[in-house]
Amino acid sequence: MNFNLRESAKEHILITAHRGVSGGNIPCNTLTAYEIALKQGADMLEADVSCSADGKLFLFHPLMELPHLGKPLRLSLLPYSLIRKLRYTNFDGAPTQFHLADFDDFLEQFKNRCFINIDKFWSNPVKIYEAVKRHGMTEQILVKSSPSEKVFSILEQTAPELPFMPIVRENHRFHEELLKRKINYVGVEVVFDNETSHLASEQFIQKMHNDNILVWVNSIIYSYKSQLSGGHSDDSAFTVSEDYGWGWLADRGFDIIQTDWPSMLIDYLKRTDRYIK
Repeated sequence: MNFNLRESAKEHILITAHRGVSGGNIPCNTLTAYEIALKQGADMLEADVSCSADGKLFLFHPLMELPHLGKPLRLSLLPYSLIRKLRYTNFDGAPTQFHLADFDDFLEQFKNRCFINIDKFWSNPVKIYEAVKRHGMTEQILVKSSPSEKVFSILEQTAPELPFMPIVRENHRFHEELLKRKINYVGVEVVFDNETSHLASEQFIQKMHNDNILVWVNSIIYSYKSQLSGGHSDDSAFTVSEDYGWGWLADRGFDIIQTDWPSMLIDYLKRTDRYIK
């Protein structure tokens, strides 16, 4: 299977499942959560990658040990042999049958099946890149980061072929530079507090498209106090209207939407003839 983000985004709006699809007794960042996301039609899986004290990679969002495991631990200080014995808790704090997923197991299970956004790549770039190369999955992987010379240099020296998107707020002053660097610059993730932001404008999005750059937007909400897409979100799709929450993002021309509700978002986009480009 050939993986090309730009070509795929020409067909339809690409949907990224934030940490898979979790709920009830199914925790996020587990292999089961990711399988559910693909069953719901997601094109891309977003995964948080952490590292044990003895250098083993696994899936877990750093500093979320107490809410997700029910214990005040720091997994980065533990050997992998102990981490593998831990179980997630569910939303009620009860233990589940789900262990933390090994990164190699995750890669092998989803090889040739979907795009994968590796979050927290920059905490262990060489180790993560070596694992991706070992599984022959560089075309499936997307990495993102706040833009900086350090990040650009690491990419050029370590993983120049990995698809990369800078995460920008207010403006994208690195665009012209990235076009010239030896980096696989495929798109940009925009974060904006209100819909009047330059990054949310049709002019900005068209400029990126003219330069063959995709634009990623987040409909997820980490905290209601911090809006990632000017109030047009998963939450407002349910509490205001789907047109306001998701329709506005689709109509602006964003290429990739990261959501916690992939099946409902895809259903809405198809019902309103916004899915296919």
